[in-house]
Amino acid sequence: MKLRLLAPRERSSVLECLARDPRPNLQLMDMAAGVGEMHPLGEGSPQVLVAWEGGKVVGVAGLRPSLVLDSRFDSRIIDLLVPHAASIESGLIKSPESVVTPFWERLASQGREALIDRSETGYLVTAGDLADVKPPARARLRPAQRSDLDALVYAASSSLRAEGRPDPSESDPAGFRRWVRGRLRRARVIECKGSVVFVGYADVRRSEGWLIQGVFTWPEVRRRGLAAAGMYGLALEAFDQGAEHVQLAVVDGNEAALGLYRGLGFRPFAELRTILFT
Repeated sequence: MKLRLLAPRERSSVLECLARDPRPNLQLMDMAAGVGEMHPLGEGSPQVLVAWEGGKVVGVAGLRPSLVLDSRFDSRIIDLLVPHAASIESGLIKSPESVVTPFWERLASQGREALIDRSETGYLVTAGDLADVKPPARARLRPAQRSDLDALVYAASSSLRAEGRPDPSESDPAGFRRWVRGRLRRARVIECKGSVVFVGYADVRRSEGWLIQGVFTWPEVRRRGLAAAGMYGLALEAFDQGAEHVQLAVVDGNEAALGLYRGLGFRPFAELRTILFT
C-alpha cells in the first residue's frame, strides 16, 4: 500500500471510488474534484492524499484546507497518514467518529492537543421529505454580493466565538476578511429592511448532494422563522439543480438547531467527531 498526493489525472478514479458511498464522503468528493483547478482568491487549492493498493484506490484523505477522512479508513491507512498529518502545525478534522477516534489517538500520542473535541450528527433531507415553509413577509433568500461582505465577516466571527473557537478576525483582520471574501460565491443571505439577517454557505454543490455550513441568524431577529426560510430556500435551490440530498452537521446538544432541521424534514445519517488541534 502506498499513500501519495492526488494528481489531476487520477481524479476520476478517486471520485468513482468515493461515489460508492457518497453521503459520508461528500466533502471529500468536492475536494478531490478541485485538485488542480483554479480557485477564487482566498481559497487555497485542496490537497488530497490517496492510498493505493494493487492499482486500486483503497482510501482517501483531505489534508488541506482541513482534514477529512474517508469513512472506510482502516488502521493500515491511518498508519500511513499520521506522518503527513503530524506536519500540520494546527488543523481541524471533521469526519465519521469511527475513523476520527483511532486517528486522533495516534496524533494525541505524539503530543498534539485538542482545543475543541466534540460530537456532531450529520443530518440530511431529500426532496420528497422536505417540509413546506412559508417564509416571513419580505424574507427573500438571494446570493451574497460584495456589498454584504461586512455582514458576512461579522457572522463568521460571531459563529467562531459562539463555538468557542479562536477568532482570526482579532489577530489577522485583513486575512480573515480575505478568507470570507473567498467564500462569497457560496453564501446565500436573507435581507430584511436593508440589513442581512441570515447567512448560510452552500460549501459543496454536487449532484450527489449539497453540504450546508456556516448557518447564522442575527441574534436580534431569531425565532421569527428566518432560519427556517433560509434553509428551505437553500434546499429548494439544491433540488432545482439536481442534488440528490442536502446535508449539514449539528453539534450534539444544540436543541434549537435540532428542532429547526427536524421540522424541515432532516433526518440523521452519520455520527461525526470534530477536533480542532494544535
